[in-house]
Amino acid sequence: MRSASRSSRRARATRAILGLLATGALFACGGSGGPPVRVVVPSGASFTEATDSLARAGVVAHPGLFRAYAKARRADRTVKAGTYRLPRDAKWAEVLDALTNGRTAVGTVTIPEGFALAQIVPLLARTLAVPEDSVAAAMRDTALRRNLDVPTPTLEGYLFPSTYTFADGTTPIEAVRQMVAELERRWRPEWNAQLDTLSMSRHDVLTLAAIVEKEARLPEERAVISAVYHNRLKRRMPLQADPTVQYARGQHTSRVLYRDLDVDSPYNTYRHAGLPPGPIASPGLPSIEAALFPAKVPYLFFVAHPDGHHEFRTTFEEHTKARLAIRRAQEAAGSRPPRATPRRPDRGAPGGRR
Repeated sequence: MRSASRSSRRARATRAILGLLATGALFACGGSGGPPVRVVVPSGASFTEATDSLARAGVVAHPGLFRAYAKARRADRTVKAGTYRLPRDAKWAEVLDALTNGRTAVGTVTIPEGFALAQIVPLLARTLAVPEDSVAAAMRDTALRRNLDVPTPTLEGYLFPSTYTFADGTTPIEAVRQMVAELERRWRPEWNAQLDTLSMSRHDVLTLAAIVEKEARLPEERAVISAVYHNRLKRRMPLQADPTVQYARGQHTSRVLYRDLDVDSPYNTYRHAGLPPGPIASPGLPSIEAALFPAKVPYLFFVAHPDGHHEFRTTFEEHTKARLAIRRAQEAAGSRPPRATPRRPDRGAPGGRR
């Protein structure tokens, strides 16, 4: 009789708890809101110990009721160890789902194509919840740069643009190595033969690919823009790429003005011939392919229209005419911004967004 009575009381208690949940009385756990908190469930911990951890973190306000709720759902014996990041106002069902399915704390970050380290560092620091200085230091890791044969002081251009998920506690150097490993994974073995054909190193190709990434607005133009720079390199013409000037100045502007072209930096391809010392951003796969396999065209110049597409020309005279025609069209439409100091004709830069 006593056993039956205890079972009856337990059943009534379970029905009462579920009834409260149905009416919303126990809709959430802590109820204080705010950012997610870190909760550690040690390996081998009992459900009581796990609940105590949740209570200390403020995720569960009524640990006894929460244990009863979990038992009623038969979820009190399937909790997985790990580190979790949970909001204090999470629903009990959500907390149990995380604990029983092992949805441990992770951080996700997306690195867009064309992002430079100056943009990647703060993104990664926020994701890993670490100081920016520690991420910046990881970007200069000597051993990693030596293994990759990177001649520049940082890993600029070697962090492949993609979406990454990092487990809680991931260090900056572990995250950087994962991102560099993604570039290694995406690099195709057959491309090494193309490097020999071009008489370029992988570092050279990534450097050029980053410029293409910053210049191209339309996917179909990448290989043609690449060809312009390849052709200029073959003729020992300065690249005169605006994105390298912006990188040298440390800031992006909608237009590169004549006064900007004198910035003293090895990345200023107006003052220094050949490729800059290294990539100015992280190029995506299409830009890397364009740098490896340029279009077979004779162009040496290109000029951009307001909508982003380019006109390509072989001679400076043709290029000048194209630029003037676009300028007149813009002025006629009233969309031309105030004129900056005009470019001297002898500069002969390939691009035309200045």
